[in-house]
Amino acid sequence: MIPKEVLKNIRRIQITTSRMVTDVFAGQYQSVFKGKGMEFDEVREYQPGDEIRSIDWNVTARTGSPYIKKFIEERELTVMLLLDMSPSSFFGTRDQLKMRLAAEICSVLALAAIKNNDKVGFIAFTDRIEKFIPARKGLRHVLRVISEALYSKPKGKKTDINAALEYLNKITTRKTVAFIISDFYAPDFKKMLAVSNKRHDIVAITVNDPREMEFADAGIVSLEDLENGENFMVDTSDAGLRREYSRQAKERQGVRKALFNSVSVDVIDVRTDLPYTQSLFKFFKTRERRMGAR
Repeated sequence: MIPKEVLKNIRRIQITTSRMVTDVFAGQYQSVFKGKGMEFDEVREYQPGDEIRSIDWNVTARTGSPYIKKFIEERELTVMLLLDMSPSSFFGTRDQLKMRLAAEICSVLALAAIKNNDKVGFIAFTDRIEKFIPARKGLRHVLRVISEALYSKPKGKKTDINAALEYLNKITTRKTVAFIISDFYAPDFKKMLAVSNKRHDIVAITVNDPREMEFADAGIVSLEDLENGENFMVDTSDAGLRREYSRQAKERQGVRKALFNSVSVDVIDVRTDLPYTQSLFKFFKTRERRMGAR
């Protein structure tokens, strides 16, 4: 049985993100993600202006009058949420941990999907697959996804995005919209990302904390690498060290951005110290304009 405090937190997240989905993303989600194609609807008599290529010649031959096949857009999608739960995700120096932010973004996307009558699935990963929830519809199902995103206790100690993508390709036979929510501190995954993006519509959501970009002048501090357990001391009062740290951080971000661009994967950058709604809203608007221009 789920503890009352856990249910209370899940309910709070649901209320907050449901309001956000309604107020901020109404209509945009549907406009930027296409369904699986066109679905047969009915056969009806030919009318002036109908396309000749739509004529159903079998029915026309049987009836002696021209009939056409009518199709409608098949809107239903499968949305897969791939959530990185490696130790580096449990870091945060401002308003919240990266993991908490990532879980809330999962909630927004899941609620937007079911509002549009789409299926939602969930894969939590570290250097292994921690949790898999098959794609289904409905609020009760999404509340389970939110619960797992908030309260799962991962066992893995590192990040393996290749393994997560391989698992996605293994368990899905049709094209999905797949959001990978991670800080992407992982060994080379470019090849698998390129392969997966050809099968699916992949969107990368990078979760960042400001202290990963620059040190504050706080004197000598003890730091720990959350993924290998290494401890070390750093003199943050050293201006040269702070500049070099910032330079390397910007370089890492540049490499990451170039990687996503090279395989045509859309990216949403979010930070623990800034409202993520702005980043999501910008993504939807940009993608909507791009699709309208095609």
